[in-house]
Order: sequence, then C-alpha cells, then structure tokens
Amino acid sequence: MTTFGLKNAEIAQHVRAVARDDLDADELFDRFARAAWTGIAEPGDRAAGVLVGMLGAASALDAVIARTSVDAIVERVRGELTPMETTEAIARWQPRLQARATIIALKQAARYGVRLVVPSDTVWPARLDDLGPHAPIALWLRGNESTLATTQSSIALVGARAATGYGEHVTMEASVGLVDRGYTIVSGAAYGIDGMAHRAALASSGQTIAVLAGGVDRFYPSGHEALLTRIVNDGAVVSELPCGAAPTKWRFLQRNRLIAAMSLATVVLEAGWRSGSLNTAGHASALGRPLGAVPGPVTSAASSGCHRLIREFDAICVTSAEEMAELAPLSEHRLTQAHTEVPLPGLDSDQVRLRDAMSNRAARPVVDLAARSGLSVAQVQSMLGTMELEGRAAEREAGWVRL
Repeated sequence: MTTFGLKNAEIAQHVRAVARDDLDADELFDRFARAAWTGIAEPGDRAAGVLVGMLGAASALDAVIARTSVDAIVERVRGELTPMETTEAIARWQPRLQARATIIALKQAARYGVRLVVPSDTVWPARLDDLGPHAPIALWLRGNESTLATTQSSIALVGARAATGYGEHVTMEASVGLVDRGYTIVSGAAYGIDGMAHRAALASSGQTIAVLAGGVDRFYPSGHEALLTRIVNDGAVVSELPCGAAPTKWRFLQRNRLIAAMSLATVVLEAGWRSGSLNTAGHASALGRPLGAVPGPVTSAASSGCHRLIREFDAICVTSAEEMAELAPLSEHRLTQAHTEVPLPGLDSDQVRLRDAMSNRAARPVVDLAARSGLSVAQVQSMLGTMELEGRAAEREAGWVRL
C-alpha cells in the first residue's frame, strides 16, 4: 500500500516521529493521510469531513489523488455530498495535493517535538466530535498530552485584544478562581483577555490550552512567544493546521469553533460590539454549550459586545469565578446539540480567504492564490475579476495584488 506514491518505509518513518510507537500499518497510513488532509482542506471543510468520516482518511485521500469520478465518490458517501459539492471540493483541494508539503510538515513537527493527535487517541477532546463533519481531521499538539486530556473539565475564557485594565483584572480573578476549582482554561493566546487568562492559569499552577490559527511551530502573536513557550512546558498548544501554516483571518474565525467545542462552557469577559470573541460565542451557542458574559460599565465600548450577548443572545450574566463554574458544574455532563454553521455577518468566507492569500506588495499567480486560499482555480479567477472591478485587486505582470 502506498500514498502519494511514497514508499511504505518512508511514510512509517515520518509518522512514527510524531506518534506512538505501537501503531500497526493501517494506523500509520491513517495518520499520514490525516496529516495530509490538515494541509489540503481548510479548517471546517464539510466536504473533507464527510469524505474522511465515511471512507476513512487514507481511502478518501487515495480517491482524490486517483481522480476517482465524482459520481463514484457521491455513491460511496451515500449521497451525503451532492455532485456539485464534490466537484467544487475536489477543485479546491487539487492545488494542494503535494506529497512534499506533508513530508515537510511532518519533519517540522518532529523537529519541534510536535505530536499528531487523531480521534482514536485517548487524549482526543471528545467534544470536538459534536462539530460533526466540521470537526478537525487531526490536531497538532505541542506540549503535554496529559493537559489535552483535561478538556472534559475545561472552560473557555475569551475576549477582546484591546482589553482595558478592568477586563484584565476580571479575567485574572476568573482564571485563578476556575483553576482553583479544578477547571482547565482554554483560550486563543491573543493579546488582551486571552493572554491574561493563560498567564493567570499558569501563575496558579493550573492547566491551560492555547488553540492557534496557524502551525504550532510558529507562535502567533510573536509578542506572546515567551507565554506560549511557558504553555508548551506546563500546558498544551494545539492547532488543526500543519506546521508551517500561516494564521489568516478565516483561520482565526474557524479556530474559534474549536475553542467553543472542546470546552464545557464559554465565557466572554470583555468584548466590543464587533469583537472576534463574539464569533466564539456564536459557535458555543450553536453547539448548545452554556454561554456566559461579564458585564462592564455601560459607558465602556469595550464591554458593549458582552452587553449585546446578554441582551440579544441569552448569555448568562456572570460576575465571578463561582458564577462561571455554575455554567458547567464538573459533576455534570451536558448533552450537546449538533453543530450548525455560524453565520458571519457582513463577511463572505471565500472573499476573506482569497484576500488573506493575496499580498499588497508581491504579485501572486492564480494557481498560487488557489493553493494558499484552499479555493479552486476557477473560483479564484472568477473572484479576482469581481475584485478588480470593485477596485480591490489589480493584475500585474507576475500575478495579482491586493489593493
């Protein structure tokens, strides 16, 4: 059995460097395929989730590489994907079907001591499965597997990057109080509220998990390199993207669904009216997870998002660690609802992904933009024409630039 035309021994060598030693041949191929899929499909890609879930990661990858007919694939997934969905999915995956990219990611992971975690592993956060076909195909873990295994008792603390002194103070007390009650703190390692949540958990000798929007080999934001290094030593840093992957606006939005899904509850501590943390709250609500929000001064724009969650989205008003713990008592195991797509007001996801892939300095050809964005070449060509008419992109001799 081969994948991507690579020899079995080569695949086994690279996978064993980032996984357990007791894997049999089928498990090795499954993990290699899952590693490949994390670079081929963008986070939350439903078509990839359906294909991998129904065929298995290796068989799904082989079907795409072998250019199996759309009708045959649709039949194999028993109609869970339409012919149009399948055609569009294959078109956006094709630019990324490169064995070399997967090998580089595995080598980089081994270099940084990164582990590849899959759903069959005992440390896999089981609540991620509530995302259904939008669940991650695998996770790249840098840090302690024992910390990742504590997600069954975790609470997500999120909020604005531009936090005020009030917001950081409330976050510090909340994180410390929850750690003292046995909770693991999950957040996104961003500046402001996220960073304070992680720091306070570490200062209290608690467990904390940082979920990144890019590869775990390249810490982002760079100003939190020291903090993330501490989390690697005493907690866990995870991502569904392979080593080398850059964080983008789209990936941050998709990252938020993991933060919400792997936690018992989500608490927004301080957020403006359009804060990205409201996206995390939206995912928590769609999953049926308890959602809390900390009120702030009515004159503070930094708390207007929290007030909006309380007023319009049925978030529970919480003011202390004790009240946050009441959202998800550790003695209870709440049932969750199936995940649905969270609407992103004012955003076209494909446009966000294409703009993220473009540079305002270096011209990039269409094929390169397709590979970077995870869209098909045809989609990119069509969207570039529209963007050019709207004055948001321009074609140069070497390719396209963002305006």
